Amino acid sequence: MSTYRPTIGLEIHAELKTRTKMFCSSKNDPDEERPNVNVCPVCMAHPGTLPVINREAVRHVLRVGVALGAQLADYTEFDRKNYFYPDLPKGYQISQYEFPLVAGGSLAGVQITRVHLEEDTASSMHIDADERGLNPQISADGNQRESGTLVDFNRAGVPLMELVTEPVVHSAEEAGKFARELQLLLRYLDVSDANMEKGQMRVEANISVSKDGTLGTKVEVKNLNSFKAMERAVAHEIIRQSALLDRGEKVIQETRGWDEGKQSTFAQRIKEGSADYRYFPDPDLPSLKLSEFPGCTVEEISKTLAELPGARRSRYASMGLKRDDVELFLRDARLGAFFELVVSGYKNDIRKVTLAANYIANDLVNLMRDMEGRDTEIQLQIPISVEHFNTIINLLASGKVSSRGGKDLLLAVVQTGKEPGDIAQENGLFQTSSAHDLAPVVEKILSDNAGVVSEYKAGKSAALEYLVGQGMKISRGTGDPAALRTLILERIS
Repeated sequence: MSTYRPTIGLEIHAELKTRTKMFCSSKNDPDEERPNVNVCPVCMAHPGTLPVINREAVRHVLRVGVALGAQLADYTEFDRKNYFYPDLPKGYQISQYEFPLVAGGSLAGVQITRVHLEEDTASSMHIDADERGLNPQISADGNQRESGTLVDFNRAGVPLMELVTEPVVHSAEEAGKFARELQLLLRYLDVSDANMEKGQMRVEANISVSKDGTLGTKVEVKNLNSFKAMERAVAHEIIRQSALLDRGEKVIQETRGWDEGKQSTFAQRIKEGSADYRYFPDPDLPSLKLSEFPGCTVEEISKTLAELPGARRSRYASMGLKRDDVELFLRDARLGAFFELVVSGYKNDIRKVTLAANYIANDLVNLMRDMEGRDTEIQLQIPISVEHFNTIINLLASGKVSSRGGKDLLLAVVQTGKEPGDIAQENGLFQTSSAHDLAPVVEKILSDNAGVVSEYKAGKSAALEYLVGQGMKISRGTGDPAALRTLILERIS
């Protein structure tokens, strides 16, 4: 197969966290399982109803724009995007076309074209008749119809942010990195939970390939409900389009879906252009001049933003944390908050910071997974207080407890909730450097490992560390390594 350069642009929708829907007072509740509960004449498009713009949703998108370093619009308006589908009650979607709320900006090295605000559609559910507990229906030709489509309008009218990137992504991995970083940003801003499995964040990828790096024929892939599915779909589409061109065939501009079972894309429909949607300004909604509304300038919004993921990532890296630990603390809010509280009193003590990060990211996380079940995500609250955890780190940093002893101590504190110092005393976890206490340990090491002693005397320096390790094992982690090393050398030199 010839080598082609892929070019990818992403369109990402995220449902916003607001009390009510975009243009009415119906409740915005993504956890509602009963169908058609959060509905009203406005979001059901009854004749004569008038929409009202949700101020909170507008501010959410503006906060995203500031976080992206983008340009906020002064003038903006809403448009009608016309198309017909069973989950679209009005026969059009209120969206933004020529005057989006946000333009430009970047994230994870990817340039943003625009971010605009619109309303979500309803949910279509395709179910067999017996699954619904319904009797099969008889169609006009007398045949039994065993399946159908039901529509739940709870989601209709929910505020939906759409972000469009420039076509500057060139691999499935880069696309996945950007989408994950956007999800993280939305959660830090608290504008969306952005849970892909629940449909709160949906990714569409526009993919083309060419030999010279120019834009080829664009294919849009939908139905991507996880980051891994998106990466696999993009990678598959690059291969599919490249194979078509190698055979001398043309790539058709179309919308395709992703079949997770077959791990392949499939044709859905010919891709529409903007003219097909017949955009025009919504006559029922006023245009907005945002400078006339309090709290809508870059300066005012910037004051509401907490530390963003990029800044926190840089700060953690400067503290000497490992990359995997940094990402864990960024993406798990509970672990990140616990880490912040633990190290808040350490100032510039890098040793304690590093110890805390390692014990949280490894030992504490493993304990929590064992408590919850390893096949599930961590769901428990942190099972140890900041004070008790700090005591353990102080004991480790001072050398009073060994690394092995620290792990045992952490487990015992989590299980009992008792004071770490008391547990260490009761279970003999404090390290000792006393020659009197360690002498029997050294004698056993030397008698059990005569061959290793000979290797050390023959010049194999690593043999000494093995002997020290055996001493730590025999003493159950209570022997001071430096003292053991000194005593062993005194005996064999």
